[in-house]
Amino acid sequence: MNTPAVELDSLNHRYGDRLALNDVSLTVRPGCIFALLGPNGGGKTTLFKILATLMTPTSGSARIDGADVVSQQRAVRERIGVVFQKPSLDVYLTVAENMRHQGNFYGQSGEKLRLRSGELLERFGVADRANDRVKALSGGLQRRVELAKSLLHRPRVLILDEPSTGLDPGARVGLTDYLVELRDKDGVTSLLTTHLMDEADRCDVVGVIDQGRLVAQGSPAELKAMIGGDVITIHAADPDSLAKRTSQRFGTQADVMDGVVRIERPKGHEFVPDLIEAFPGEIESVTVGKPTLEDVFQHVTGHRLWDENSSASNGGGKKHG
Repeated sequence: MNTPAVELDSLNHRYGDRLALNDVSLTVRPGCIFALLGPNGGGKTTLFKILATLMTPTSGSARIDGADVVSQQRAVRERIGVVFQKPSLDVYLTVAENMRHQGNFYGQSGEKLRLRSGELLERFGVADRANDRVKALSGGLQRRVELAKSLLHRPRVLILDEPSTGLDPGARVGLTDYLVELRDKDGVTSLLTTHLMDEADRCDVVGVIDQGRLVAQGSPAELKAMIGGDVITIHAADPDSLAKRTSQRFGTQADVMDGVVRIERPKGHEFVPDLIEAFPGEIESVTVGKPTLEDVFQHVTGHRLWDENSSASNGGGKKHG
C-alpha cells in the first residue's frame, strides 16, 4: 500500500483563544492535485505553514510522505517543494542566479546544478530568460521560475500557498497545466490553497475549509453532486417573505443569502413556471443553473465565500489565513 503523500490526523492550532484549525483530518494520495478551498481567514495559510515546517501545531499530527512535520523536519524539507503566496525570488538577481542560490541551499553545485537548472527552466518555458533579472519578468513568468526553483531537489510533494495571486486568468490556467504535467510525468503530488473557484475546479480533489474545519472533500464532480439538482436564484422585492412562502407552498428549502432567494431542486427549469405563477408580480428575475463549487461552498457552510460575516472576520483582532 502506498504511503499517503499528505496525512493529517486531528490537527488543531490556536492563536491565543482563537481556534484556527479545528480537528482537521485529511489524506492526500500520491500523484494527486489537491486544492484546499476556503475564504481568507479560514485556516488555509495556517495549514500551509504547518506542512512547510514553519509552524508547530497545537495538537494532532501531520505527515508528508510518512515523515512527521514536527519530529522529522529535516526529512520533510527534503520531500517538499514550497511556493509561497508572496514571491520569494530576488528581483535584482537573474533567473539563473536565483536558481543557483536555491540549489546551494540543498547542497547542490557545479555542473550537476547547472544542468538541473537548465532542464527545469526549459521545461517551464523560461530558459531564454535565464540571464534576465527577475524584475524584468511578468508575474506569470516569475511564477514559472518559482515553480522551477521549488523543484530543483526533486521533491515528492509540492505545497503552494495561493499560487495564482496576481496572475491573470490565462496565467492561472497555465499554472494548473504545469501541475498536471508534474503529476503525469513525475508523479509529483501538489497541494495548493486557494479562494478561486475556477482554480479549484481544475484540480483532482477539493477540500472545503471554513472557520478552521474541513467541511467537505471530493472531486469537483462529486462535490457538485451533493446539491442533488439545479440551483435557482431569485431576485425579489421582499426576498425573506418570498423564501418563507415558497418553502410553505412547495415543501422545498428556500434560503436567503445576500438578499437573493436560493433554492436547490431537481429539474429547476420545470419548477420556475410554477413558482412565477404562484407569486405573480413578486419575482423580478430568476436564473437556473447547474451547481458550481460556489454553490457547494454555500451548501456546506451556509454563507458565500466572500461573506463579510464569515470566518474571515470571526474572532476579531489579527487574522490568520
